[in-house]
Amino acid sequence: MSLRLAILCPGQGGQHPAMFDLLHGDARAADFLAQCQLDALLSAPRQQVLADPQALFANRNAQPLVVAAQLAAWQALAGPLRASIGAPALVAGYSVGELSAYAVAGVFAPLDTVALAARRARLMDEAVRDPQGLMSVGGLPLGRIMASLSRHDAHLAIVTGDDSVIVGGRQPALTALAAELSGSGAHCGELPVALASHTPLMQPAQQAFAALLDGMPPGVLETTLLAGVSGQAVSDPVQARTQLVRQLGEPIQWAACMDACAEHRIEVALELGPGNALSRMLRERHPQIACRSLSDFRSLDGVLAWLQRQAD
Repeated sequence: MSLRLAILCPGQGGQHPAMFDLLHGDARAADFLAQCQLDALLSAPRQQVLADPQALFANRNAQPLVVAAQLAAWQALAGPLRASIGAPALVAGYSVGELSAYAVAGVFAPLDTVALAARRARLMDEAVRDPQGLMSVGGLPLGRIMASLSRHDAHLAIVTGDDSVIVGGRQPALTALAAELSGSGAHCGELPVALASHTPLMQPAQQAFAALLDGMPPGVLETTLLAGVSGQAVSDPVQARTQLVRQLGEPIQWAACMDACAEHRIEVALELGPGNALSRMLRERHPQIACRSLSDFRSLDGVLAWLQRQAD
């Protein structure tokens, strides 16, 4: 039984109080979470953070929580998947989810990756000088949006489609930008992320983050890994680390990543959650690819059963 499977790792924004519930019944996932020692990485014990919406969406907590949940799920699924279907054909991550993707692909050890997410979040928070944020924009051609960005000192952060992007900047710039674009018929929405990820405003964090990556034990690429800044396959771990540093201060080309899934003849995509934004976007852009998220299922056994049905 074989299947050209892609594993997708989303970024922050979809976290919720029950984001670990699906994992509690699996011994491998529970053991991994225990080894993560999340309470020491967060601003408060995990259950307390999950119960407090403000703490849950704080960047300091969101990044390690998202990565820990994704990699705990992968600890539970990887063995059964390889035994019944085979290894994934491709792995891609969106924003902080790219750290998880690197661990799934073999570049980083999973436990080290959770700790790296916490340290990355801290470096990004330290780079913030004035109130910042991210905003979704949809309904206008990319060229029209880019022209407005230059007028308001805002920046492209993520390309999600032909007429949909995420932009980042200081809050006054985003407010003025939203007013202009909304007046032209765009749909604008503030995201629950209080910094301008993947824009030049995060460049002060890049050097220190590169030093963190240099201190991590080298890994071996075990499957095709897409670089978020280009949507292209990464050929070696050294190149992978360079791309991961770049994505702090450069836009993520997620539309290109989705197109690469089609170019690599991916048949099925599984999003590790939390949330289902990536599977929804990929399904809309490439409807021939069967896409689901862990968030769509009530058990890990249900996830495995669905994947096995796709391979039949």
